[in-house]
Amino acid sequence: MDDGVLSAAIHPKLQSPDHVFRQYLGRRAGIVKALTEDVAEFYEQCDPEKAGLCLYGLPDGTWKVNFPVEKIPSILPEPVCGINFARDGTAKKDWISLIAVHSDAWLMSMAFYHAGRLAFDREARTELFRMINSFSTTFEVVRESYKKKRSQVCNGSIENKSSFQALQTLEEENGAKAGEGGDDQASNECAACCEAYSDDELHFWIFCDDCTRWFHGKCVQVTPTMAKAMKKYVCPGCSYRSKATKASGANVVTSLDS
Repeated sequence: MDDGVLSAAIHPKLQSPDHVFRQYLGRRAGIVKALTEDVAEFYEQCDPEKAGLCLYGLPDGTWKVNFPVEKIPSILPEPVCGINFARDGTAKKDWISLIAVHSDAWLMSMAFYHAGRLAFDREARTELFRMINSFSTTFEVVRESYKKKRSQVCNGSIENKSSFQALQTLEEENGAKAGEGGDDQASNECAACCEAYSDDELHFWIFCDDCTRWFHGKCVQVTPTMAKAMKKYVCPGCSYRSKATKASGANVVTSLDS
């Protein structure tokens, strides 16, 4: 039997780049929802005590966390296995971002698996690739969602304050909201683990004067005593970028002198 006929029989609803692309969009929508809107539920389902789990995006726009198929090799490409193992040992933002990157790779492999089974020619494959690239990747969507949250955390009232003063301002603002009896709690989050600040938060917080983000002291290994002695605090990420920039500049000078 001709391979194209066989593929059409196995995938009766996938006959053109447009059909494959629609399925891609459905799976992508499911994964995006899991990693953004439903992230709390997704986090709970990824129990590190369980065997290796996978995140599946489904063509209808939903998602599920499940064990990989037992049959090896599997008929369809499988998403990365074991996403739950690193949940508690990695900063939440980094953990979610890595899953998004792996999910993008899986979505592409699914799309071009079907393209291969349906014997798409060069023009059809190019058209499928063009349509996929017209949308942001799941990683880009997740990254933008964190940027939006971060922009809500930082405002002009804390830009010119020292790290410790900014922390005191944050606590005072949240205390004022609590005193008003409103339901509007502060939405500030730790840029490392993404846990939200609350009035009964027992953790010490510190503010990076370079990137204007909040961090748990424990996440960046800074204590209240250390913070009081600082005129300016720079988080590990900003510190690394600063050193890398200086090193790059030194290399350029060396190469010009040689």
